[in-house]
Amino acid sequence: MKQTILVLLAALALVGCNKDNAAIDNNTDATKNALNSQKDVVDAAAKDAKKQTDANADVAKAKIEANKDAAKAQLDADKKKADAQAELDKAKAAAAKP
Repeated sequence: MKQTILVLLAALALVGCNKDNAAIDNNTDATKNALNSQKDVVDAAAKDAKKQTDANADVAKAKIEANKDAAKAQLDADKKKADAQAELDKAKAAAAKP
């Protein structure tokens, strides 16, 4: 009789351990799933940040190009102004000669 009780107690202890192990496994799986979800969120955020950075770079490049074009246009205008001033000075000099 004592042996039967000991066997039953041992069996109950094993069943209890199996339930604990199953609970631990379930908890571990839930934790892993949550971490995988967080990794997905991090990946998505990084992808969005890269897209935004690329868009910002494109805007910056366009601004640089526009500033370059404006500076070139101003220089061209200054060259024309200098040419016109030279022509005016030549005309004045020619007119001043008797």
